[in-house]
Amino acid sequence: LGTAASSSSRGLIRKLGSTRLPIVATCARSNSGGSSSAPPPPPPSNAGAAAASSVKYAKTTAGTGDPEGSGATGFSTRGPVTWPALGLVAIAAASAVSYYKIERERRLENAMGKIVSSESGWSPNPELLARRQYVRTKWGWFPKEDAFGGAGKPAIGGPWSLVDLDGNLVTNESFKGKWTLLYFGFARCPDICPSEMVKIGKVMDTLEKEHPKLRGQIQPIFVSIDPARDSLKALRDYAKDFHPSYVFLTGAPQQVQAMAKKYRVYMSKADETEDGDYLVDHSIVVYFHDETGDIADCFTQSMRPSDIVEKVVERVTFVPTY
Repeated sequence: LGTAASSSSRGLIRKLGSTRLPIVATCARSNSGGSSSAPPPPPPSNAGAAAASSVKYAKTTAGTGDPEGSGATGFSTRGPVTWPALGLVAIAAASAVSYYKIERERRLENAMGKIVSSESGWSPNPELLARRQYVRTKWGWFPKEDAFGGAGKPAIGGPWSLVDLDGNLVTNESFKGKWTLLYFGFARCPDICPSEMVKIGKVMDTLEKEHPKLRGQIQPIFVSIDPARDSLKALRDYAKDFHPSYVFLTGAPQQVQAMAKKYRVYMSKADETEDGDYLVDHSIVVYFHDETGDIADCFTQSMRPSDIVEKVVERVTFVPTY
């Protein structure tokens, strides 16, 4: 009996020992200061890795008409704008632009025909450019060709009336049919006026020698801008020193000022001296008119007689091409 009890006790002790060891071991790990971390999770399976990869590289099917991504759908994958549609829009736009240009040209030709068919002609700015006559050619309406070219004539000149050395009334109409060389000056000018008038005299002599047929068509004119001192007697004495073909004109101060304004002549009376003498500052230009009285050219002080002769011959013999 004693042997059996002893054997039974040893078996019970072994069972208790076997159940108490894991608890002690677990307690020992928990009481070691808390430095040990939880065991790592188990590695993912192959199925989990494949699912994560598919999420990372997934492509959306929004807007394709195939929300399931199956690739089989009845909707079109093209956008609302296509190349044929763009082509039709371009053709329509080009047609509209062409129609606008054609209609604009037609209306312009109709307007030009009404404006320039009158004798007065037309000018884009009458204060600066003289009115010009237009002619219709196979290329359309073009200004009547003249020596000024496409720039047009400056708006210089106009009707005027003065008196000559005999006291006769002279107007711009008195020289119709003649090409005129018009100069503004005064008899008491010390140097510039005599120099310019001698230059024109040389032009007339050169024309007489080299172009005798043209010489009869040219008429030089001198207009006094100092009517207060340039009386008819003073101008007669002054005329003796210059070319005999000159026509000398004067008039009332209002008449002279009105004519000078139309030709845009600058005039300014200088200070008088103690004896009452004075000079007049003025423009130094020779105005060349055609046989109708329109301005044909302007010659400045820097031009030589030979330059003026060349210009005069060119203008008088000019023939338009249409």
